[in-house]
Amino acid sequence: MNVDDLVRDTLREQAAEQAPVATGFADRVLAVRRRRRTRRLAAAAVATAAAVAVAVAVPLLDSGKEDVRPSGGIVVEKKDTKAHPDQSPPREEISVGGTTLAGYYLPETVETSSDTAVYQRTYHLLDPKTGKYAKAADWSWVAVAPGMKTAAVLERDLPVSRIGLLDLTTGKVERWIQVEHDVAGLSFSRDGRKLVATTYTKNPDLRVRTEGSDDWGQEWTSSRTGFYVLDVASGKGDWAEVKLSSDPDDPMGGSFLNSRQDFALTDDGRHVWEGSPTEPGYAFHDLRGNKVPAPKGDKYLSWFVDAGKSPSGKLVAGDFAGKKWTTSSYVVDALTGAKTEVRGQQLLAWVGNSKLIAWDIDKEGKNEFHQRLVLVTVGSEKTVPLSGFRVGNDGDAGRWEPLFAQP
Repeated sequence: MNVDDLVRDTLREQAAEQAPVATGFADRVLAVRRRRRTRRLAAAAVATAAAVAVAVAVPLLDSGKEDVRPSGGIVVEKKDTKAHPDQSPPREEISVGGTTLAGYYLPETVETSSDTAVYQRTYHLLDPKTGKYAKAADWSWVAVAPGMKTAAVLERDLPVSRIGLLDLTTGKVERWIQVEHDVAGLSFSRDGRKLVATTYTKNPDLRVRTEGSDDWGQEWTSSRTGFYVLDVASGKGDWAEVKLSSDPDDPMGGSFLNSRQDFALTDDGRHVWEGSPTEPGYAFHDLRGNKVPAPKGDKYLSWFVDAGKSPSGKLVAGDFAGKKWTTSSYVVDALTGAKTEVRGQQLLAWVGNSKLIAWDIDKEGKNEFHQRLVLVTVGSEKTVPLSGFRVGNDGDAGRWEPLFAQP
C-alpha cells in the first residue's frame, strides 16, 4: 500500500467512526480527536494522585458560599440557575443564565436487515408547564429556536418532505412547511427567524456492515444535495444546490464527506457553513450555494465543538486542550486566534460571553467517558455541577446527548 492509499484509508476510517450530527453539533467529534484526548487523559491520570470524591460542592441558594453535601437529592437554584447534580438523564429543568437544556436524546442503532441499520434518536423535551422532560417519540430530528417557544421537527423515516413547527408549550405542531427537496437536518439562525434545512436523497443516518466485522459504519457516499434557507414566519425560502466533490482515486465513487454533514447559518446570517473531516475542517457558501472564503471572525470555528461563537461574536469555543488541567478546552479570539484555556472537557453552549456549559469528568480523571454537565467560567478554575454523570462509553446505546436553547 502506497502513502496516498494509506492517507485515504485513514481518513475514511475516521469518517466512518464519526457519529451522526445532532442539533447544535452535539455528537460531531472526529475519532482522531477522541484518541488524542484519551492519550492525554491517560497520561494525566498517571501523574495525578487518586482522590475519593465523597461530596459535591454546589452553590447555596442564599449565600455566596459553597455547601458540601452528598450529591444524592441535591437541587440547586441560585438566581437564574437550575441544576440537578443527582439526575442523569435529567428529569427536571436544567438552565443557567437563560441558556436552557431544552431536551436530550437517547441514541440507538436499530438493525433493519442483515446488512443495514439506522442510527435513531429518541427525544425528551422540556415541558415548560411542568418543568420536566417528557418523551417525544414522534420526531427523528428536533431543533429548538432561541427563546424556547418553538421547535422545528422532522418525522420518522428520513428524509422527509415537510417540516413541522412545534409549539413547545402545547406540544402540538402549529404549522407544516412543505418542501420539494427532502430534508433530514435542521438548524435555526442565531435570532430564530431563519431555518436552514439540509437536503438528502437518502437517510444520512443509514448504517452498513463494516467489512470483515459485525460493526456498523457509514456509507462511503453521501447523498446530500444542498440546503434551504427558510423564513420561519412565512415558511418561504429558496433551495441551493451544493454538489459533492468525489474522490477520483476511489473506485466506489465516494468522497471524504461524512454521510451526515449538515449546514448552518453563520451568526450574521450572510453565509451558510458546513464542517469537513479534512482540512481546513469547514467550507463556507453564500446563500445561493456558491463556495466562498471563510468570513472574517469565522475561520476559527470548529464544526465538532457544539458551543460555537459567543453571543458577542468575539470568542469561539475551541477543541480539547488538557494542558493546565487534566480536562480543559480552548476559547479562541475570533479575530486573532489567541487561545485561552478554560475548564471543561467539551464545550457545549455559551452562557453570556464569559461562561459555558461543558461536559467534564470527575476529579479522579480515570474515565474520560464518565461525564456530567458543568458550568465553567473563562478566567476561573471553578466548575459548578449541573447534572449527574453519564454512564457507559462513547457511542453506547442510551447514552444521552443534550440539546440546548439560547435566550
